[in-house]
Amino acid sequence: MKKLFYLFLLSGILVSYSKDSPRVLLYIEDNSMQLQYMLIHEVGKMREILEHSGFQVSIATISGETLKTDSMTVKPDLKLSKVNIKDYAGFIMPCMATNDTIVTAEEKNFVKTVISQGKPIAAQLGAIWILAKAGVLDGKKYALFDDPKNESGFKNGIYSGKGVVKDGNIITSGTCPWMAKETGNKDGTAELTNTLVAVIKDKK
Repeated sequence: MKKLFYLFLLSGILVSYSKDSPRVLLYIEDNSMQLQYMLIHEVGKMREILEHSGFQVSIATISGETLKTDSMTVKPDLKLSKVNIKDYAGFIMPCMATNDTIVTAEEKNFVKTVISQGKPIAAQLGAIWILAKAGVLDGKKYALFDDPKNESGFKNGIYSGKGVVKDGNIITSGTCPWMAKETGNKDGTAELTNTLVAVIKDKK
């Protein structure tokens, strides 16, 4: 039943917003190594919180191709290249347990544009590397499961632990559901998403 619930949730059948509600973009990397687990416990939870908070949620990936597991499918609403930053009140990037050292030029440009337009963006664990590689963490406090020390993109930032950290329009969480499952540390998904909600509402 739980998997079926999230299948409906992720496919956009269960919604609690009006068509005039502000929009949040949820960017998913295509290559999660634990796809079903992360869709249920991370992406599903993020979308549920955002929609129950009154936001429309659009899902983007680079490929735009349907994400499939044994028990669910998630069809993105659009490709990342088609995203108009001005259309959204905020942005969120789940970890999705991906290879956090591979960041595309398209992802970097997306993040840079979000920051340049003064929009809030939330990122969890692996997705924080996108922020770092885009060069937006300089002088900013951020979370990560371990201190990356002098790794590229992080050395001018301020490592602030595993939990949820907010610094201006950048919100980060160092522990995703998969990492929480593996280590016993607290999953930051709900707190990260609720913090983004609060930042967006404060800007109104």
